[in-house]
Amino acid sequence: MRMTWLSAGLVLFFMAQSAVAGTVLIVGDSISAGFGLDTRQGWVALLQQRLREKGFDDQVVNASISGDTSAGGQARLPALLAAHTPDLVVLELGGNDGLRGQPPGQLQQNLASMIERSQAAGAKVVLLGMRLPPNYGVRYTTAFAQVYQTLSRDRNVPLVPFFLEGVGGVPELMQADGIHPAQGAQQRLLDNAWPTIEASL
Repeated sequence: MRMTWLSAGLVLFFMAQSAVAGTVLIVGDSISAGFGLDTRQGWVALLQQRLREKGFDDQVVNASISGDTSAGGQARLPALLAAHTPDLVVLELGGNDGLRGQPPGQLQQNLASMIERSQAAGAKVVLLGMRLPPNYGVRYTTAFAQVYQTLSRDRNVPLVPFFLEGVGGVPELMQADGIHPAQGAQQRLLDNAWPTIEASL
């Protein structure tokens, strides 16, 4: 009888451990998809390693696609939420919107919709902010950067103000195209995002 109690206790223990494990869904573009890199070298793969090292059981799902825009992410999100039921959604989108000169208001609307859908599905949200090179003009770059600040404030969402802080514009940390972070930048990207992600787990 005692062995039965012990076995039942162990089953309940492992069920409780499994229940604690969650899912972190990354919805991004080429920066999170690891463009030009072995995906095992990208910051998202390093995030999974960091979680294990810190004792988290969460599973990271990388749903990032190179070239994706906020409109593309918005269209893909409902199916992703249904398939993975994430506890945390990390949004890393907007760079391609900006590079294509799309209206900041449209970017804000798309990201706001993604935040609302994620929260309605029971997930927390972390927003990774982007900035544009100065050659896009002060008016546009300022309006673009403000989108993330406004969403963070109005939607009460944690924000990493500039995900590429210390990487963007640093030649040795960028690939030859000057747009995509190199392998040597991936740890810095993770370090930029980690405190905000950890606090949201």
